Amino acid sequence: MLPRLGGGIAAFDWIGHGDSVPLMRPWIEGGAADPNRLACYPLLPWSNRVAHGGFFYGERRVALERNRTDEPWPIHGHGWQREWTVANHEDQVLVLTMEEASHEGYSYRALLGYRLDGDALRVRLRVTNTGAVSLPFGLGLHPFFPLHGGARLHAPATSVWLNDGDSPLPVERVVPPETWDFSRPRALPAGGLNHAFQGWTGDATIEWPGVGLRLGIHADLDTYVLYVPSGEAFFCFEPVDHPINAFHLPGGPVANGMTNLAPGTSLERSFAFRVENLHGCMS
Repeated sequence: MLPRLGGGIAAFDWIGHGDSVPLMRPWIEGGAADPNRLACYPLLPWSNRVAHGGFFYGERRVALERNRTDEPWPIHGHGWQREWTVANHEDQVLVLTMEEASHEGYSYRALLGYRLDGDALRVRLRVTNTGAVSLPFGLGLHPFFPLHGGARLHAPATSVWLNDGDSPLPVERVVPPETWDFSRPRALPAGGLNHAFQGWTGDATIEWPGVGLRLGIHADLDTYVLYVPSGEAFFCFEPVDHPINAFHLPGGPVANGMTNLAPGTSLERSFAFRVENLHGCMS
């Protein structure tokens, strides 16, 4: 784990029979300290992009700062770019905290807990609104998974948000087309996919037949973002509670999965990643 860099995960590997096999793309030391080189990082108090640099909530305009030079709009909230504080560290447990304060935007206190539980990594993410007004909050995780071993995804969903082809900002929700229908295990598309799927059951599996491993994913959520960049050796399966640009979708942020938090109230989500040996023997 790297508390100093977004509270993120540096590596999550399966070790058996003397071999170490990455279940998430490992952090590589050296170079720029970019959280997007991590194995996984938290998403809060929103996921993905927010068009127009902010949003109206009631009559109030909430301005959000652009936080990447290569992105036109604010992306992924604050937690992934902040240094977290270690609140508790034991052999199988790590608890991190951070605080954010803004007069114009979000003020909150966050807790990020990691726990190794046998063959599973369990994660919980909690946020408390410490500001003076109610605001919509959303949570999620941003893991990076390797494509080695012929990766196959099983993640049933009833709909997917299409975009205009120029940006990931959604414009229309439809039934997943055949090539994006992960109601049964299937290989990932060649690239260029960056869409939010909804009506998810909260359970998914990633199989790597070539290395004989399966990763079961469980989250108390009904949405995920699937990002498959062209020409890369990884993909992202991001369990979240709202689609991209939920603030500006019809009905507003709460109707699209975010949670209105009054001052002093909290939101918590939980996640689990459990590894299985496809050959039926763990060690």
